[in-house]
Amino acid sequence: MGDPLQDQCTVIELASSGQVIEISNKISYFDGLASIVEADLTALSPDKIPVGWRDSDVHGELQFGFAGIEKNLPMVTGSARVTVDAVCQRCLEPMQFEVQIEPKLLLLSSEQSVDGYDEFEVWELAETELRPKDIVEELLIMALPLSAMHNKTADCKVLSVNDEGREELVRPFATLRSQMIQNEKDLI
Repeated sequence: MGDPLQDQCTVIELASSGQVIEISNKISYFDGLASIVEADLTALSPDKIPVGWRDSDVHGELQFGFAGIEKNLPMVTGSARVTVDAVCQRCLEPMQFEVQIEPKLLLLSSEQSVDGYDEFEVWELAETELRPKDIVEELLIMALPLSAMHNKTADCKVLSVNDEGREELVRPFATLRSQMIQNEKDLI
């Protein structure tokens, strides 16, 4: 038996059968997602890159069916979640955050249009066949934040305690700024 996430099927086959697909994989299974996470983590020194980040679990479920009274609009609903390792853009240190998706999609060809289904997002298909893995991966990628940052300031290394016991803002690019100013002075 094949991998139902990898199997290429028509949308009508998936919806007609009421296919339910359990998602229980690692980030490494999703090549595009893994390459984005890896590119982010390369900003860290090698000793700070979290070991085993590729082994973070992706769990969830996809349910295919039809929407509408006529049962002629293929759809997929479900959920998936994963904990992703990243670099905090505030303190430039490793961090983790959870990405969770809850798709509610109408799977339509580019020629189809539909009104009155505001609870669904329209997912236009270039072909009649798809791999469920591609939907999950694209949705997870779209759910990634543009700038990952610690949710709590206390978790973020951007604040440090000075010699007097007070918190100070750490400015990771302060030396770069002073160097740029010095370079300008040297040119004059």
